[in-house]
Amino acid sequence: MQTERVTFLTSRDHKAALDAFAASRGESVGNVVREATARYISRPPEAEGSSEAALELLLEELEEAIPQWNAKFDSMEASLDHAHEEVRKALAAVETTK
Repeated sequence: MQTERVTFLTSRDHKAALDAFAASRGESVGNVVREATARYISRPPEAEGSSEAALELLLEELEEAIPQWNAKFDSMEASLDHAHEEVRKALAAVETTK
């Protein structure tokens, strides 16, 4: 594969973040930049806003679902508390018959 050199300017902090990210993955900075730009270029233009729209829809769904989940967790906790109490009573009754 024939290669070409690309140079770009960035801040010191961004360069440090790139270095750290690449090192954590065991890759070169060049490979990280190549992969990131390849993904960016291959994205269809209509996908740019769709991620944000999808996240907005997901957020709406989560905001609606979380109170329901919390109510179910509260109900399960009450059921478990009741079951534990019944088991304690049953064990105590067995102990008194010994």
